[in-house]
Amino acid sequence: ARPFKFSSASFSTSRSLSSLPSSVERVGEAFVFPNEYPGQCYEFNWTLNRDGVPPLKKSAFRITKPLDLKIAGLEPHPKSPLAVKTTSSKKTLVEAGSDQLSFDDYDEVTQRTKDLLSLSDTLYCPEGHMPATTTTVRIITNSDKLAPKLVAYLDRAPKRESTGCSITAYILEDASMEAFASYAIEETGEGDDVRSVAAVVC
Repeated sequence: ARPFKFSSASFSTSRSLSSLPSSVERVGEAFVFPNEYPGQCYEFNWTLNRDGVPPLKKSAFRITKPLDLKIAGLEPHPKSPLAVKTTSSKKTLVEAGSDQLSFDDYDEVTQRTKDLLSLSDTLYCPEGHMPATTTTVRIITNSDKLAPKLVAYLDRAPKRESTGCSITAYILEDASMEAFASYAIEETGEGDDVRSVAAVVC
């Protein structure tokens, strides 16, 4: 936003600045604080930027509990925790760099998925622990139907600042995209602070 300069011309009132302390007249440029509202949180948006999905429509919800779903205009799933059979998903997920999928092809589809997610009207971002573990996961999706199910499936994690998670999943609901399900694992950090992170694209 353009900085606001404090001067007598900024007022429509007839009151003269001569009646105010001289220190007020010496005020120069002032900072404009961001206009945040539900779905527009600058701190959270920066973490989405680092994930490669800037919310261009300025509507992105970090969802860690059922109340966050209601704030996002969604209803919590009636069953919680939600039991999900994951064995079939494990068989269909293809690892990038394998004989079935090159890193170049994975990167191409991943970038296309991120671009389309960025253009979505609203992003829903459930976060929590994988069930019965302390592995943190964030799902970035444009699906208002999937988000409540994910919140019911994940274990609630302790409240903390919004940062990156061990697993980040990009799930796009778009009829124009071909069916795709893959993941990549890489190491981040330096020295003794090296950890493995995974990105899942569906």
